[in-house]
Amino acid sequence: MSAECGVVCVTGGSGYIASWIIKLLLERGYTVKTTVHDKTKTQHLLSLDGANERLQLYKADLTAEGSFDSAVDGCQAVFHTASPVLFQTSNPQRYLLFQADLIDPAVKGTLNVLKSCAKMPSVKRVVLTSSMASVVCNRKPLSAGVVIDETWFSDPEFCAKYQPPKHWYMLSKTLAEEAAWKFANENGIDLVAVNPGFVIGPFLQPSVNFTVEEVLRLINGVHSFIILEFVFPEGKWISLYVCAVA
Repeated sequence: MSAECGVVCVTGGSGYIASWIIKLLLERGYTVKTTVHDKTKTQHLLSLDGANERLQLYKADLTAEGSFDSAVDGCQAVFHTASPVLFQTSNPQRYLLFQADLIDPAVKGTLNVLKSCAKMPSVKRVVLTSSMASVVCNRKPLSAGVVIDETWFSDPEFCAKYQPPKHWYMLSKTLAEEAAWKFANENGIDLVAVNPGFVIGPFLQPSVNFTVEEVLRLINGVHSFIILEFVFPEGKWISLYVCAVA
């Protein structure tokens, strides 16, 4: 069956969305090559049906060019979901921290995955898990006549200057997706970007991820609303989305 369905790669395999992508791909008969940063956090993947026969783990570094070559080699499609999530810090050198821990891995990681894909003639399509964050922070007015399409991006300058707090995560996702489209267009890569919002639902990994944790805090009364980082300009984006990975 795996020979008929083909081989695909999923980056950031131990993540919330990636774990579900891997589960569904295995259920449909695909062989899955997934990259992980820490192999000690992959037991939930190894216990999936079909994992023993058709799941392969690779260690990769988002910031190291060529790190994804072996994982992408021979794949027909690549799902790039690996990207850091970081919203705030007490570090006085916060710009340097966000640049090193959030923006650089997001942008360089996306480009490094695409560079690996560009080397492999077997890769027919790349699916990028971007975010609603790369769309909504642009200061453009919303009205009934406004159409949000592929030209609608967050404004990097606004994200970097917004106070308080600076929209560092939004900036990282915006810069990463813009870089992805530029590279894909220049190198003939069939790229699809998915922009989910606040993702909730059942989780496969043993630890609770950020978005589910925030919803639990809302349910338990710790929050009376979703945290301020998700109250986007004009106060219109206090929204909760359920992402069905298919």
